[in-house]
Amino acid sequence: MFYDGTKLLSLKDLNGKQPEIYICTSNRSGGKTTYFSRLLVNRFVKYKEKFGLIYRYNYELDDVAEKFFKDIGELFFPGYEMESKRRANGIFHELFLNGESCGYAVTLNSADTIKKYSHFFSDIQRLLFDEFQSETNHYCTDEVKKFISVHTTIARGQGKQTRYVPVFMCSNPVSIINPYYVNMGISSRLQESTKFLKGNGFVLEQGFNESASKAQTESQFNRAFANNEYVAYSSQAVYLNDNKAFIEKPEGNSRYIATLKYKGSNFAVREYTESGYLYCDDRADMTFPTKIVVTCDDHSINYVMLKRNDFMIANFRYLFERGCFRFKDLRCKEAILTALSY
Repeated sequence: MFYDGTKLLSLKDLNGKQPEIYICTSNRSGGKTTYFSRLLVNRFVKYKEKFGLIYRYNYELDDVAEKFFKDIGELFFPGYEMESKRRANGIFHELFLNGESCGYAVTLNSADTIKKYSHFFSDIQRLLFDEFQSETNHYCTDEVKKFISVHTTIARGQGKQTRYVPVFMCSNPVSIINPYYVNMGISSRLQESTKFLKGNGFVLEQGFNESASKAQTESQFNRAFANNEYVAYSSQAVYLNDNKAFIEKPEGNSRYIATLKYKGSNFAVREYTESGYLYCDDRADMTFPTKIVVTCDDHSINYVMLKRNDFMIANFRYLFERGCFRFKDLRCKEAILTALSY
C-alpha cells in the first residue's frame, strides 16, 4: 500500500556508478517521505549514522523535530522521542533522539552562513530534502547554487576534501521545469510514462500509488472539488503548474525577431509569416543584433533591458492574449510568460 524505495536505491547512475542524488516523486500520501524518513532514523538507531534535513527558509525550522518525527515515531519507533535545539542563534538546529544527538536541520537560505559551522556536520551520512518542488513556485534566489553549497559544506571533513553524502529528494510533481530538473537536464528527458530515469550522479523514480490515489479520489472533501486541478494533482500525480497548451511548432517559413535571455539561457523568438504565429525555442542566433532581457539578473553587455510597457513586450503580450504564441517546450513557455509578467 505504501512506497518502497528499494528499487530506486539499488540503481546505478548513467555511468554505472553509485548515485549521490536519489529523486522520488509521486502523488500525495504515497508514503515516499515516510519511507526515507524512517530509513534515516533506522540507520541512526542501528548504526549511529547521523542524518541531515534540508529546508528552504529558517522559519521552517520551528518545531522541526515534531514535524519530522511525529508520524514515523508513532508508527515505527514507539518509546523514542525526538527534540531539537537551536544552534548558532537559530541558523541551524541539532536533533536529539532520546537525548542523543542524531542529526541536524539546515536551510538553503543560510547556505553562506553555515559554511563556518561545517565541522558540526562532518558526521552526517545522509540528507533528506523533502518538498524540493515548491507548489507556489517560491524558491530561494539562486536556489540550486545554495543547494550545491549546502551539500559541499556538509560533505567536508573526516580528513577528506569531499565525502560521499547521498541526498534523498522527495516531492509531489509540481512542475517539470522546476530549477532542479532544468539544471540537471531532466526537464527535456522526462516523459509522462517515465518510471525510472538515470543521469550523471543521479537516479529518479516517478511513482504512482494506486491506494493513495483511490483514497484521495474517494474522499468526500475532494469529491466536492472534483473539477479542481489541485485534486487531480494530489490524487493522479499530474504536474500542478504545467499547462501544455500552445506547445507545438508552426509550419512554414519564419523570420528571426529577437533573442531573449532568461535565467542565463538564450531563447529565440521567430515569426511564422503564413500563420502569423510567434514561436519561441532554445535555438538562439547569437549574431542577431536584437537581444533583450526583462530581469536585472540577466542584464549584461549587448542586451537591452525592456520594461513592461515597451512596444515589443506590449506587442508580444497582445499576440499571446489572442492565442498567437507557440512554444517548443514548457521551459520556453516559462521564459516568455515571465517576460510578459504572467
